[in-house]
Amino acid sequence: MPLYALAALSGLLQVLVFPSFSIGLLAPFALAPLLVAVYKAKSGKQRFLLGWLCGSVYWGGACYWIFFVMRDYAYLATPAAAAIYVAFLAAKGLHLAVFSSMAAPLLRRAWAVPAVAALWVAVEGTHQYLGFTWLHLGNAGASMSVLAPLAPITGVYGPSFVLAALNVAFSLALLRQPRARLYWLAALPLLLLLPGLPENETGDQTARLLQPNLHPDQVIDGWDQAESEAHSRRMFELSTAPAAPAPDLIVWPEYSAPRYYFDSPRDRQITEALARAAGTPFIFNAIAFTEVDGQRRPLNSAVVLDAEGRLVSRYAKRFLVPFGEFVPWPFSLIIAKITLAAGDFHPGDEAAVAEVEDRKIGVYICYENVFARGVREFVQNGAEVLVNISNDAWYGRTSARYQHLLIARMRAIENQRYILRSTADGVTTVINRAGQIHRPPPSFEEAVLDAPFAYHDDLTLFARWGEWFWFLCCAAALLALGHATLAPSARN
Repeated sequence: MPLYALAALSGLLQVLVFPSFSIGLLAPFALAPLLVAVYKAKSGKQRFLLGWLCGSVYWGGACYWIFFVMRDYAYLATPAAAAIYVAFLAAKGLHLAVFSSMAAPLLRRAWAVPAVAALWVAVEGTHQYLGFTWLHLGNAGASMSVLAPLAPITGVYGPSFVLAALNVAFSLALLRQPRARLYWLAALPLLLLLPGLPENETGDQTARLLQPNLHPDQVIDGWDQAESEAHSRRMFELSTAPAAPAPDLIVWPEYSAPRYYFDSPRDRQITEALARAAGTPFIFNAIAFTEVDGQRRPLNSAVVLDAEGRLVSRYAKRFLVPFGEFVPWPFSLIIAKITLAAGDFHPGDEAAVAEVEDRKIGVYICYENVFARGVREFVQNGAEVLVNISNDAWYGRTSARYQHLLIARMRAIENQRYILRSTADGVTTVINRAGQIHRPPPSFEEAVLDAPFAYHDDLTLFARWGEWFWFLCCAAALLALGHATLAPSARN
């Protein structure tokens, strides 16, 4: 096949790995066409363009929903939304362009398998610091019983490394390289020695998670006082409906109502009354405000009340959605924001953990799922269960909501914590420590999910040491690149 066709094929195969296709068996082979093309490329420029094409196809295919979000919720004209989408996929494709440029000399070395895998992980981890991050290759490992037990030790980067190594080995086999270069795979059986995950586990606590099926347009277009109060009464009824066993925790999703707990006496009265009526701790979303450089800026916040309706803790979202909760300059000059409050949101600065009835709860908001280091901080700060309030209604009926769920499953495995997910219109569920989900109610329907969970206080190696494996891969990749640059080239 022509080299550029191989690169495009590789991008397409990566798209097929993840929802809505979810063909996880392709994960060990999806990168191989790109690696073969990079090996055969005649120049550095060609290798760069091959990687750029592959990355653009992957990000454009996996995140196709960005176009619809920009058009339908940022209210951009179709050409403008398309321009933003094309700029996005082209920018994200640069990561794979850099990877391809650097991988070429490593592929010709005897230690190509671990070196290129380390380079893949090193580049993959840069997404979180460069504007937008989403699916890592290792997220496919959440559904693989052999790879998933690696995540509590290394985070998502360990499964990414193993899958990348398999891709390198497969590409070398296609290129008819000496078999000795594949001997590194002899270490893979060691994965079978890892402690298994607690599959089919259920807890002794019950969480009541509300899914109000509230579309963003209902709120953005503006509710009057009567509509807002009618919605609050309905949420109150759903929250306090009798159940056996009675819920130990009630969770509302992000943006279930235009809630201004800190500024509206009426909103504060409603939420405190609900906690007292249910006799249960209560978690919900609120918009708070802070002064920044003399300006009043909104904070996307999570609030925890105890069973008496007293404020236990508040948390301000730290990782904001680009083009959603803030718009990077210079786009901010022309693009409307997808928010319920005027102006850009301001990020919080602390992973606050709520202590309720001698239990510690970490609550984070929506897109923060994708930041392994951010979720892990709650566990490091003592959280015994994690709560993810989300508004996946922005994604419409696209595969993004299921991609988001897959990412959340990896966070549960990494930290060995239950994650309680309450969303506006699905997917609402409880994720156990093996990344398995409690059967969610149908999406796009009003629903209440009463599901079991448990508190745990043990710390995984990942929770203790964070992204140590990513840093190790960065160092290993730099050493390998230095050696490949200074040492004579290996014979083909």
